[in-house]
Amino acid sequence: MNDELMDEVTRGARALVVYPQMRGPRGQMADLDVDARLEEAKGLALAIGLEVVEAMAIVIREPRAATLFGEGQIQNISVACTLHEAELIIVDGSLTAIQQRNLEEKLKRKVIDRTGLILEIFGERAATAEGRLQVELAHLDYQAGRLVRSWTHLERQRGGFGFLGGPGETQIEADRRLIRDRMAKIRRELEQVRRTRGLHRDRREKAPWPIVALVGYTNAGKSTLFNRLTGAEVMAEDLLFATLDPTMRAVRLPGLEKAILSDTVGFISDLPTQLVAAFRATLEEVTAADVIVHVRDMANPDTEAQKRQVLDILADLGVMEPKIDERALRRKEQDDRVIGWGRDDEEEEGPAPLIPIIEVWNKWDLLAPEQIEALREAMSHRDGETIIPVSALTGEGCDDMLAVVSRTLTLGSKVYSFVIPAADGQRLAFLHARGEVVAEEDAGEGEEGPLLRIQARLSERELGRFTSL
Repeated sequence: MNDELMDEVTRGARALVVYPQMRGPRGQMADLDVDARLEEAKGLALAIGLEVVEAMAIVIREPRAATLFGEGQIQNISVACTLHEAELIIVDGSLTAIQQRNLEEKLKRKVIDRTGLILEIFGERAATAEGRLQVELAHLDYQAGRLVRSWTHLERQRGGFGFLGGPGETQIEADRRLIRDRMAKIRRELEQVRRTRGLHRDRREKAPWPIVALVGYTNAGKSTLFNRLTGAEVMAEDLLFATLDPTMRAVRLPGLEKAILSDTVGFISDLPTQLVAAFRATLEEVTAADVIVHVRDMANPDTEAQKRQVLDILADLGVMEPKIDERALRRKEQDDRVIGWGRDDEEEEGPAPLIPIIEVWNKWDLLAPEQIEALREAMSHRDGETIIPVSALTGEGCDDMLAVVSRTLTLGSKVYSFVIPAADGQRLAFLHARGEVVAEEDAGEGEEGPLLRIQARLSERELGRFTSL
């Protein structure tokens, strides 16, 4: 683990999770399922091997600038730590450097916030050189504002240089300068990675295979579905952020020779801003997709809130037009909780996808019969949306999903006629792989030898790619 945050805590340490539940400006509670939020926080802690001994929500009416919590609430946290012998306190929210330091002084235990916890997970899981660079950049960005936590030695001054009078550079200024220099170096290296990724994407767009990207909330079952469809052995465990680095494999689709399936990092609510920026290069893979498969965990009671988080991030990436009616979505979530799984009689206008999106309602095998019945009823009211129920674990519905993906890729296609030299293997392979060849016949001789007249059904996007070859 990161030494700065967890210098006295090891895997297996006993942790107390505290979720600060904020009241709105008019006294209303935040529109979140508290139990689901606590379960998610516990899952984040378990993902780095911590033992969660207790999880509690504390209502914050007026956040304290110095400690976030009030004195009585801090005392309650201290009692809970003593009762459960907790060595570490995880605050499932954002803490300033001062709040973190003051809480540690009052509680006599290590304290980390949600951002620090997620950074620890990413630090453990990043497998590629690019992933490690992104994690280091995010860590440095997070630590740059928290050097105050190192207390006294950072206030010492170094002597002045040459004939310049006055105080020298303080240790904290020197440390910040070193961090800035290192961050600048990492950003240059990541920019090179982005350029390389861009070249790879350009090459893939000219390749005769469509790209299907799996996206979804963390632990929704993307990697399990990826393994089921491709026969790969990507890490797929019941852990948050089991996948951090994008993985691509070929998959066969009905009516198409093959497609490239991409497994991406899971999204999460309140993702640290440092990670949103640092992992943009990884998430940019989604923007090159021909079809996006949004995998949802339908066994999670907070699945509608998770969907909103995913759509928000897709909008940030430029995949969706930012037309989300937040108020309507919150009202819909409340209705869903009241009646179990929701009804969509008055569906509000949501974000408009710029890339076709298929919703996969996963973990069907974990649902009770009455939940399945309610979900099927909800599906019948989702006009204009493509929804497929599946179980990535058992394989139920996976063939239907592949058939729908194939139809989506060929939707709106038309038959075009081309005359191509018989020796032009690249363009011939493209038409056979990315389109449906309706007819093929000799077209005489040309300057480059024998010609073929081919009639093929292509979508507008594939026609654009073909003409660029």
